[in-house]
Amino acid sequence: MRNRWLKWGILALVIGGAAVLFYKKVYLPKSTYNYETAKQGELNLTVFGIGNVSAKNIHPIASNTGGKILKIFKDQGESVHKGEIIATLDPVDLPDQLAQAKAVLEKSRFETEASRQELRQLEAQQELARANFRRYETLNKRGYAAQEEYDKARTDLKVVQAQIAAAKARIASSLAEQKRSQKSIDALQQKIDRLRVLSPMDGTVVSKDAEAGQTIAAQQPIVTVVDPREVWVKAYIDERISGQIAKKQKAQIVLRSKAGQKLRGFVARIEAESDPVTEERVVDVAFDKVPIPFYLNEQAEVTITTGLLHDVLLVPIRLVRHGGVWVYRRGEAHFIKLEILGKNDRFAAVKGLREGEKILVPDPHKKPLFEGADIRL
Repeated sequence: MRNRWLKWGILALVIGGAAVLFYKKVYLPKSTYNYETAKQGELNLTVFGIGNVSAKNIHPIASNTGGKILKIFKDQGESVHKGEIIATLDPVDLPDQLAQAKAVLEKSRFETEASRQELRQLEAQQELARANFRRYETLNKRGYAAQEEYDKARTDLKVVQAQIAAAKARIASSLAEQKRSQKSIDALQQKIDRLRVLSPMDGTVVSKDAEAGQTIAAQQPIVTVVDPREVWVKAYIDERISGQIAKKQKAQIVLRSKAGQKLRGFVARIEAESDPVTEERVVDVAFDKVPIPFYLNEQAEVTITTGLLHDVLLVPIRLVRHGGVWVYRRGEAHFIKLEILGKNDRFAAVKGLREGEKILVPDPHKKPLFEGADIRL
C-alpha cells in the first residue's frame, strides 16, 4: 500500500513538473508577442517601381561606306569626344588613285606653265612680226617694197597669231584638266576621309558592335555611344498607383549592383502610352548625378516621392494585414480595420487607432492570432 502511494506521488510530481515546464518553455513563449506602437508624425507618400537603366538617346555610330575594318580605337566603357576617331576602314587602292590624280594635276600645272612661257615668246614674236608687216605695208604702198616681201611679212604675222591662239587653247585645256584633276582629288580624298569613322558627340561607348578585320556594310553600327547626361531609369509603375506621379518629383534610385546605395534622382518624363498587357505606366527617372561607370539594362528600383502628409498616425507598413492590424488590449488580441490615408515603403498613415496603441507583430512560430486570443507581451 505504501509503495502504491509512493508511485502515485512520483507520477504526480512528474506530471506537475512536465506541466510547469510546458507552461514556461512552450505555452508562454508561443503566447508572448512583440509589439510596436502607433506614433504621430509626417509621412512622405511614395510610389515604387522596378525598371532598367536606359538612356534618352542611344547613338549607333557607323560608316557611310562599307568595307573592311582595319582598326577600332574604342572599347566598351571608354569615353569618346566629338571628332575623335572611332575606327578606320581599309582604303584598298584609293591612296594609289589619289597619288595618280595628284601626279596628273602636277603634270597639268607644268604643261600650263610651259604653254604660258611659249605664249609670252609668241607674243613677243607677234609684236616683231606686226612691226615688220606695218613697215612692209607702208613701203609696198609707196612702191619701195616688192609684193612678195609684203605677202611674206603678212604671212609671218598670221602664223605667229595662229601659234598664239594654239598656245592659248593649250593653256585653257591644261586649266580644264587641272580642274578635273582637282575634283577627282577632292572626291578621292572625301572617300578616304569617310573611311575614318569619327564620333559625332561626347559620350561613353556602351557596346562594341564589330571587330577589326570584319567587313561591314554601309550604316552598319561599329560602336554604340550614349551621352551620360541622358542616362536614366525606365521604370514600370502599376497604373493603379501612378496617378500622383508628375514631372520633377524627387526620387530615389537603387541599382542592383549597388544595393546599399540610394542615388538621388527626379521624374524626367512620363511616357504617354501604357503597356496594355501588364497595365503599367513607363516613367523615366533621371539621375541627379549619373554613376560612373553605368550599365545599360541593369535592373534598378525607384521610389518616387509624390506628396507629404502632416500630423498623421503612423504604423509600420509590414504590420498591416488585410486592411488592418492586431492590437493588444487588456491581455487579448483584437483585429482593428483601418482607413489607409497613404503609405510608403516603411509606414502607413491610418485612421482607426489611438496614439500609443500597442500593435502586435505577427509571428508564424507562435500560436495563431484570433479575436479575443489570450496573449502576453
